[in-house]
Amino acid sequence: MGNSYAGQLKTTRFEEVLHNSIEASLRSNSLVPRPVFSQLYLEAEQQLSALEGGSRADNEDEEEEGEGALEPTCPPNPYQMHPPPEGCCTTDGFCQAGKDLRLVSISSEPIDVPAGFLLVGAKSPSLPDHLLVCAVDRRFLPDDNGHNALLGFSGNCVGCGKKGFCYFTEFSNHINLKLTTQPKKQKHLKYYLVRNAQGALTKGPLICWKGSEFRSRQTAASTGSSSVFPPAESSGPLATFSGEPIPGTTPSIPMGAQQAGAASEHPSLTAAVGPAVLNGKDSPKHQQLVKNDPSAMPRPSALGILSNSGPPKKRHKGWSPESPSTTDGGYSQGGGNRAKHESAGMSCMPQVGLVGPAPVTFPVVASGEPVSVPDNLLKICKAKPVIFKGHGNFPYLCGNLNDVVVSPLLYTCYQNSQSISRAYEQYGASTIQPISEEMQLLLTVYYLVQLAADQVPLMEDLEQIFLRSWRESHLTEIRQYQQPQPCPPAPSAVAPVTSAQLPWLAGLAASSCNDSVHIIECTYSLAEGLSEMFRLLVEGKLAKTNYVVIVRACRSPAIDSCVAVTGKYQARILSESLLTPAEYQKEVNYELVTGKVDSLGAFFSTLCPEGDIDILLDKFHQENQGHIPSSITASSVTKSASLDVGGAPACTSYNLEPHHIRPFQLAVAQKLLSHVCSIADSSTQNLDLGSFEKVDFLICIPPSEVTYQQTLFHVWHSGVLLELGLEKEHMTKQRVEQYVLKLDAEAQTKFKSFLQNSFQNPHTLFVLIHDHAHWDLVSSAVHNLYSQSDPAVGLVDRLLNCREVKEAPNIVTLHVTSFPYALQTQHTLISPYNEIHWPASYSHGVDLYPENKKYFGLSEFIESTLSGHSLPLLRYDSSFEAMVTALGKRFPRLHSAVIRTFVLVQHYAAAMMAVSGLSQMKDYTSVETLEITQNLINSPKQCPCGHGLMVLLRVPCSPLAAVAYERLAHVRARLALEEHFEIILGNPSSGITIGKHFVKQLKTWQKIEDAEWRPQTYLELEGLPCILIFSGMDPHGESLPRSLRYCDLRLINSSCLVRTALEQELGLAAYFVSNEVPLEKGARNEPLESDAEKLSSTDNEDEELVTEGSISEKRSPVKRERSRSHDSASSSLSSKASSSAPCGESSAQPVAPSQGERARSPQSCGPSEETRAPGDRQRPHASRGPPPVISRRSPGPTPQPDSGLRTGQRSVQASVTVSSSQLSSSGSSSSSMTPAAGTLVLQASQCSMSKACRQPPIVFLPKLVYDMVTATDSSGLPKAASLLPSHSVMWASSFRPLLSKTMTSTEQSLYYRQWTVPRPSHMDYGNRAEGRVDSFHPRRLLLSGPPQIGKTGAYLQFLSILSRMLIRLTEVDVYDEEEININLREESDWHYLQLSDPWPDLELFKKLPFDYIIHDPKYEDASLICSHLQSIKSEDRGMSRKPEELYVRRQTARMRLSKYAAYNTYHHCEQCHQYMGFHPRYQLYESTLHAFAFSYSMLGEEIQLHFIIPKSKEHHFVFSQPGGQLESMRLPLVTDKSHEYIKSPTFTPTTGRHEHGLFNLYHAMDGASHLHVLVVKEYEMAIYKKYWPNHIMLVLPSIFNSAGVGAAHFLIKELSYHNLELERNRQEELGIKPQDIWPFIVISDDSCVMWNVVDVDCGGERSRELSWSERNVSLKYIMQHIEASPNITHYALIGMRKWSSKTGSSEVREPFSRCHVHDFLILNVDLTQNVQYNQNRFMCDDVDFNLRVHSAGLLLCRFNRFSVMKKQIAVGGHRSFHITSKVSDNAAAVVPAQYICAPDSKHTFLAAPAQLLLEKFFQHHSHRFFPLSLKNHSHPVLSVDCYLNLGSQISVCYVSSRPHSLNISCSDFMFSGLLLYLCDSFVGASFLKKFHFLKGATLCVICQDRNSLRQTVVRLELEDEWQFRLRDEFQTANAKEDRPLFFLTGRHI
Repeated sequence: MGNSYAGQLKTTRFEEVLHNSIEASLRSNSLVPRPVFSQLYLEAEQQLSALEGGSRADNEDEEEEGEGALEPTCPPNPYQMHPPPEGCCTTDGFCQAGKDLRLVSISSEPIDVPAGFLLVGAKSPSLPDHLLVCAVDRRFLPDDNGHNALLGFSGNCVGCGKKGFCYFTEFSNHINLKLTTQPKKQKHLKYYLVRNAQGALTKGPLICWKGSEFRSRQTAASTGSSSVFPPAESSGPLATFSGEPIPGTTPSIPMGAQQAGAASEHPSLTAAVGPAVLNGKDSPKHQQLVKNDPSAMPRPSALGILSNSGPPKKRHKGWSPESPSTTDGGYSQGGGNRAKHESAGMSCMPQVGLVGPAPVTFPVVASGEPVSVPDNLLKICKAKPVIFKGHGNFPYLCGNLNDVVVSPLLYTCYQNSQSISRAYEQYGASTIQPISEEMQLLLTVYYLVQLAADQVPLMEDLEQIFLRSWRESHLTEIRQYQQPQPCPPAPSAVAPVTSAQLPWLAGLAASSCNDSVHIIECTYSLAEGLSEMFRLLVEGKLAKTNYVVIVRACRSPAIDSCVAVTGKYQARILSESLLTPAEYQKEVNYELVTGKVDSLGAFFSTLCPEGDIDILLDKFHQENQGHIPSSITASSVTKSASLDVGGAPACTSYNLEPHHIRPFQLAVAQKLLSHVCSIADSSTQNLDLGSFEKVDFLICIPPSEVTYQQTLFHVWHSGVLLELGLEKEHMTKQRVEQYVLKLDAEAQTKFKSFLQNSFQNPHTLFVLIHDHAHWDLVSSAVHNLYSQSDPAVGLVDRLLNCREVKEAPNIVTLHVTSFPYALQTQHTLISPYNEIHWPASYSHGVDLYPENKKYFGLSEFIESTLSGHSLPLLRYDSSFEAMVTALGKRFPRLHSAVIRTFVLVQHYAAAMMAVSGLSQMKDYTSVETLEITQNLINSPKQCPCGHGLMVLLRVPCSPLAAVAYERLAHVRARLALEEHFEIILGNPSSGITIGKHFVKQLKTWQKIEDAEWRPQTYLELEGLPCILIFSGMDPHGESLPRSLRYCDLRLINSSCLVRTALEQELGLAAYFVSNEVPLEKGARNEPLESDAEKLSSTDNEDEELVTEGSISEKRSPVKRERSRSHDSASSSLSSKASSSAPCGESSAQPVAPSQGERARSPQSCGPSEETRAPGDRQRPHASRGPPPVISRRSPGPTPQPDSGLRTGQRSVQASVTVSSSQLSSSGSSSSSMTPAAGTLVLQASQCSMSKACRQPPIVFLPKLVYDMVTATDSSGLPKAASLLPSHSVMWASSFRPLLSKTMTSTEQSLYYRQWTVPRPSHMDYGNRAEGRVDSFHPRRLLLSGPPQIGKTGAYLQFLSILSRMLIRLTEVDVYDEEEININLREESDWHYLQLSDPWPDLELFKKLPFDYIIHDPKYEDASLICSHLQSIKSEDRGMSRKPEELYVRRQTARMRLSKYAAYNTYHHCEQCHQYMGFHPRYQLYESTLHAFAFSYSMLGEEIQLHFIIPKSKEHHFVFSQPGGQLESMRLPLVTDKSHEYIKSPTFTPTTGRHEHGLFNLYHAMDGASHLHVLVVKEYEMAIYKKYWPNHIMLVLPSIFNSAGVGAAHFLIKELSYHNLELERNRQEELGIKPQDIWPFIVISDDSCVMWNVVDVDCGGERSRELSWSERNVSLKYIMQHIEASPNITHYALIGMRKWSSKTGSSEVREPFSRCHVHDFLILNVDLTQNVQYNQNRFMCDDVDFNLRVHSAGLLLCRFNRFSVMKKQIAVGGHRSFHITSKVSDNAAAVVPAQYICAPDSKHTFLAAPAQLLLEKFFQHHSHRFFPLSLKNHSHPVLSVDCYLNLGSQISVCYVSSRPHSLNISCSDFMFSGLLLYLCDSFVGASFLKKFHFLKGATLCVICQDRNSLRQTVVRLELEDEWQFRLRDEFQTANAKEDRPLFFLTGRHI
């Protein structure tokens, strides 16, 4: 019913029996009905093409071949014998091939009887004494009781051996029975034949036919178990798909969503969709199979499961008993093979008899006689009735089968509604019954009764009604199942409808509908009802009836029913909807080619007062030849070009916008990029972005020349090719064409070179963009079947889904489409996480991406139709629809597309004539068309340059488009309008051709110099007045210019109701509207000009009803309520068509609803509005000269609301005619215009272009589509959105929830992914069959967004930012800061002067003094360390920064990564896979945990460390035995000279940087063997192990989880010394001296990324000139150089410079310095045995350690010619410490001043280590404790044994209390403060007495607790010189359990 598959029920006797048993089980409360029965017998309906001739006898040779033969004939009419084919034998007793069949002649001959066949004797009336021998399939013969014979026939001729007769009629012809009555097997097959003892055939027992005429349907239910799988014809193309039954049928396909059966397209398909009949010899084993294995019936979806499917009316000739493959579910569902639709060129067989859909017959169990279809049914009815099979048995039809259409859609719908939702089965819902057949039928009647006269029934609606009804009736039960229930609930108490009540209730329901639904009740079978219906139709008694419901419900519990659609309008639409698009085109072609349309053309040519339009046109042409027609001032057109030059005002509205990226496009591009990054970031290794250096791309588009040129244009102008570095500055068009691929026959070679290119360039990332991706989804399997007919079939699948694309690691596929639904099925290849949807512009009322343009798409168009808005932009044309309907009745055999096209072309032609001055033609067009034409012709005159508007006329069928083009061009030529507007035929396969005159105009407007230039895209037609006839079954993404004012979609295939198709057509009008116009209610879509502006306009605007409508709407005191139907009969039509004055372009103003419409609106407008408007208009006119015009809005006769055809229409047209005649008389030549009016023209005329940017086009739709689009469901979702999403998919179940308006795009995607499945012809169909659960392709993305919104720009922008990111991935931000405090360097005699030394000379170096000053720029905010009395001006030190600026403001430089860089986890390349542990040889994470303990006196306890050692790294360690206790880490010897490895183990302490830390040193070490240990905190162990499975981890004890970097350094150093001792002991036993064990380790930061060396040319020792260059080297080079230094073991700490681009020659002049080293240290653990890192420190611990090492008398050496680059890493490290309040939940940052407090106070405690609070406090607020020291650099603070950063404003002087330590001379200093931090026993009172302090200097003592604070004061005798007060005691703001630090401050006396 409005949907289209040609699936059809083939019920058989056998199935009937089964059906009863199922129904019994469904109705009973005890059995749980099995879902397998839900769709038992749907099989594909056969569409038998009415091919006359070609009878089977001609094909004998083929038929012998069995499999290959095809049979194109139709069964002969049973009542009238066809004359036998010429030349065949007609002798009685012989077959047509001339072979003898008489029993007496052949009784002793051997006869080949196939398995399952029996020989029987037939009686011929002309040979009463003879029996003719026949072989008949035993299943079609009765058993001994006369029962169980399958209906139909299957037999072979034993004479000539011809096999496979499917009809007894046909067989009786072949054996020359020469019957006068209808041939019946019951009458003529009389005896079984048996062989006697001698082997001769003799007459056997009678065949017992009793009881077969009327069969009841009760038979033992046990028959069900013996059902068998039907074998399919493997010869048909369906064998390809027969792998899997389709999940679920698609009952809900809207009209036209599928084809009506395959027969007309491809004969072998016909065969394959036919039901297969089992052979006797196969059946036992099949039966056994089903009996023993219940799982053999997999799901309700396996459609053809119950086989014995009855005698096929037309079966594949070559069907053989030996082909037991399963019937393919896909095709058996009603022509599921979209294969043919997807490409028109697939059929191999010409379709003859192409009138309407090919006739269909039902080989179903008949009860009684077949029903004969009357001969001239179509002639009488004016439409082919569409009969929907419902419940039960359907009789044979015979006779004039061409004039009816039979469809199983309703049957399928019933079946699906019977299947109980699986959702409830899991609750064991045995008592929830499906909706009963009686109820289904009753609901169907209710539904039909409430349909309006112009509505067409939709299967989906009916399905929803059934679903709702079922839910309501079982609501309580469903709820009970949803809560756990101990006992089953009682069955519903509502009394069910019985079959006896059914006819009465149906009649009652239909009684209210004025006979639009007629109920026929039958007694015995539907055959009576159908005969009755045909009789009533022929007698004309059903003229008012749209639906006839035939029901047989009296004889048995089960009912038979069918519904016939007899309404002319409905029947036509439904029968046409059963055609696939391909069939539709064929049908139209056929009608055009055979000249069937001539009668229509002839009819139209008479539609004019003169009786012949062409005569009228010729007359007009002759009259006006030689001079321009007065009605049109062509001068304005010709003048336009010269205006610019001549200085006359030029048009300012015409500006082609520059290409720039809009915020939305940028946002989408960034979303795409982040999806690509997330694919790369996932652990699946599917995309290794780090390995790509550049981006390349290929854009695949449908084969449309205009789209191709448009895409080239976008690519060219976006600059993406330059940005990606693919092309140089001056690229040619040919070069750009390399990147865009048109998917046509030539595509394959270009695509191959793309693949080859991707293969050859593994380091280029190729992005394959599939634009308009919903276009060709045909599976390549279908192409394999049809390759000879159309090479383009399945091209997308063959190219984009080929193995090379799927497997290439460097190809990412991006599907881009506005209609992604067909790519969102259960089998899709695209992960839901890889979908990117265009973002909504508003979220919670906030404009997310402010733009100066507003997108106007489908939802906005629909919104404009709602009342309360300004005039609707979606309209329909009721007079056009009325004419189409009338002509549909007059020409019932023509397809409505043909009629609609002819009517519309006629309307345009008449309108052109009317505007040109033939005003008598006004009555022969519709108001809408007249408005369009007027504005088209007049708009150029409103603009000084002649800019006009575009009218898009959509004619999907190309042949019809050509007809329309020729006709309109002819009329235009006769009216001499060729210069005024262009008519363009837009065909996907060809480019645009337009006349020279118009090309010249466009070049002038667009300022194009190129003489060869021609427009190649529709966008380049900006401003050209033209009608664009846009053909092609689907638009292919062509964009239209802003000058598009009317989008005329009245000819779109309205029966093709599929969401994609509908939205695709409406997407043509999508538009960007300038946002400057305030979008209030009135002005939302159209700007309303101010009244003042209106007053100044010319007098001709009085016909522009538009303006009146809008003004009166503004002024009217009565609020106008608009009715829902906007047929715009009221559109603005300039009545003064013949006048020469330029007519205001009416589409600029909204179109007013016509009077008729207003009258129909529920609340009709009061007279106030009606009478005021004309008055308002007339006042201004009176003052201006030309006479006022009778307004078209004078009140006309008011028709009744909702009268079917609007009578208001005529009155409108009448008043138009009046006014126009008045106007014509007022003067027709331009000279009659008064000068005053003439001057006004220029002021008032407004170029159509200026309005174009402010308002979207007006769209005209067919009424059916209009209703579908504007109707909404309860949630406000347009009905169109809930249609089947695409032709190539089907619903998975009818028990699906409805879509809802509130769903986002993502939720819609998930909905379709759950509820739709692809058809077998869809390229994703086989995806799940691969058996992988993860059936998504990892490198596939889907971008969807509304049509024309800018997706191309977005993905081109994405390519740019992707390329930038890849370049960015090969670059790194490194700190680039000058060294600080250079000007404080010591005198020159302290320099190392041997500039060319590669290594430091130990003796020379010892003489160098130590430079205490910190030069590392990261310590810019640290306290200066004084080494002698310096005169530092306070301004030399910068103001201290805010803490948060410290990171932000550090300077960085972007560097290209060299081949020696260190990497983080995002780098994966072939070489370091093994190093990273992702190598197949290593099991991932195969590593062992080893404890390693050593005691350390300072901590007073044993330290337990854990090593995680991967198997691959165990050789670096010594174990007690393999897999035993870890003993030590192997160390090399000092004497080793090997260059194969790095001697020093590297330790990298890290926190919070498992992904971003640079731990991959493979390339940095240039592949050399090295030992690298990551030092991690216990709580981070697992995550580091996951990211770095092949790295050795040293796990710190849990007490250090909150410690700083000092703790890590401390433990690394202690562990290394302990290990050194172990190794010395171990190797001493091997005879190696302890001092020969290598004592160095490297402590490296986790952000060291690259290393450099400076090559210096000293140019002579003493020369001041120094030339040097810096280059990147490997860490291996640097380490081996340093490790090779002579006397290296004498140095305690070696480091290098930090890199800076600002490094001057002074810094690299001397190769070595004795100063602080940071970041990358080479530490001698032997020499520094007694110097410890402070394990409590968080910051500056390296400076503190450097000072300790120096004061211990050890050497620190910095290699100035080596430098390390440090990467800026925004996460982890010291920034991972956040200081927050311990109590409150608010995350407000705590300021450093709050880090300390008075002891015992109520201060809020902080959750942070005490040491961190101390250091942070001193960094920012130390001036509170040392006020005298602030900016007082000559009086520093004395800091004993430690360096604490007191902030950049305070200087410190470091002294060590250890005996024999090196300290600076302090005798000259007067200190401004003293800092004693956790001082030990080395600090004594005598030690402190050596130092001198200023009066008022301050002291700060810091201890672990208050007790030790007091003891320290006493021990150091501090009270002698320092004064303390009670209130000077402080503590860090920690709770007691966090062990705060305590301070005591005092003043020097």
